[in-house]
Amino acid sequence: MRKGIQAVLITALLFAFYYFGIDYFGKTTGTIIGIFSTLTVVSIGFMIFMENRHPTSTMAWILLLALVPIVGLVFYFLFGQNYFKRRKYDKKAQKDGLAYTSEVLRRSNQDISRFKREHQQLLQLSTRLGRAPVSFSSDTKVLTNGEETFAALLRELELAKHHIHMEYYIYRPDDIGTQIRDILVRKAREGVAVRFMVDAVGSLQLPPAFLEEMKAAGIKVAVFGSPKAIFFTSRVNYRNHRKIVVIDGTVGFIGGLNVGDEYLSRSKVFGFWRDTHMLVRGEAVRTLQIVFLQDWEYMTGEQPTDQVYFSPDLVDHSSGAVQIIASGPDNERRALKHIFFSMIASARRSVWLATPYFIPDEDILTALRVAALSGLDVRILFPSKPDKWLPFLASHSYFPALLDAGVRVFEYEKGFMHSKLLIVDGEVATIGTANMDMRSFHLNFEVNALLVHTDSVNQLVADFEQDLEHAVLYDRSRTRKKRIMTRLLESAARLMSPLL
Repeated sequence: MRKGIQAVLITALLFAFYYFGIDYFGKTTGTIIGIFSTLTVVSIGFMIFMENRHPTSTMAWILLLALVPIVGLVFYFLFGQNYFKRRKYDKKAQKDGLAYTSEVLRRSNQDISRFKREHQQLLQLSTRLGRAPVSFSSDTKVLTNGEETFAALLRELELAKHHIHMEYYIYRPDDIGTQIRDILVRKAREGVAVRFMVDAVGSLQLPPAFLEEMKAAGIKVAVFGSPKAIFFTSRVNYRNHRKIVVIDGTVGFIGGLNVGDEYLSRSKVFGFWRDTHMLVRGEAVRTLQIVFLQDWEYMTGEQPTDQVYFSPDLVDHSSGAVQIIASGPDNERRALKHIFFSMIASARRSVWLATPYFIPDEDILTALRVAALSGLDVRILFPSKPDKWLPFLASHSYFPALLDAGVRVFEYEKGFMHSKLLIVDGEVATIGTANMDMRSFHLNFEVNALLVHTDSVNQLVADFEQDLEHAVLYDRSRTRKKRIMTRLLESAARLMSPLL
């Protein structure tokens, strides 16, 4: 039965019960409201059950509705409905699929025989799931922290001649945000085509006047997922978490940094901000460009076709393979989640993970535990202090099972650790916007770069080792010493994990 028909039937049933219930039970307001609320909760619980979601998610929703019905109903209408996703993103998925598939076919003669068997299998899997081609004519450079990232970004923006495409989850109107905005305005007045897109929720505090000044200079502006009443619709749950910059079709940026002064370690709350970004040149920029333009078309209907957008300079001296992979609620294959799983499962020596939020599903959790139990060097680098308390508490609830399996968890103490990395055997890595959590797996639009035997993998390994010097080992005694209230809060937060 289609969701729309279900909704109509259940709504009709509720209204019928309400009107007939008045005659049968009397006009006692409390009684009617109680019965009406109970039936609503039961009906929504039945709808969730009939959607055949993952059992963990289904049980989490039903438990939430049963224990705190009012809160559960609010959360469901804001975050739980799948109808909007299917209705709104089916068309985007079809168009994206055509664009990505066409790009794969254009580069169908790729030879991956130079790599180990497990790396060939990984590249074949990522190509099928992510519908993205592998590039052997690209160069990447790891940008460690905000200083390197914004210095490189400002330099490349100043060199722009034809176009600048920029897409961020969070863009703040502070010093660095204003500095970048002023460059974009100046470039637009010089004749450079500038397209600027931010997420409606992530950049909620961006004032309209800030964007109006950009529009007045000729910059095309789009806000991703901006309904009229964003906090009264399930659209709020599907966010564009991507951070993409493409300049003249030849240079691209991808990674964990948004635009804001805190990413330059200027925040009094977080202090030093540890993050990782990456500069890309060459053929892989073409795929990054396609990801941006597909998002842009989805929001604006504009389809830029000038071949200048798709003519990156090939890099002859590149090392290894680079692949740009997009994932989101419009891709039912859960590309990044399955690629992460494959990387962990194929590891032979080590699995090193850095993430600010660790809320894995059972597949990823099992893969990490099995890897550690098999004798592999499995390390997780996690912040010692939170920026969001609920995910922080939920993350800690997973640590005891990992520690029992032999996983080593390190807490970064120099500042806030926001890097999003997965490094396997010191040979393969992925860097991008996706955290190791269910939101990145199932709800957010994300984009990552998969690196196989590139020089950048060596740099990521070196940076990870450097970060460990500013981290302390989280051992089992830490869990035993926790107060009972802390344990209860962590367990309660874990129940919400499938919903976070």
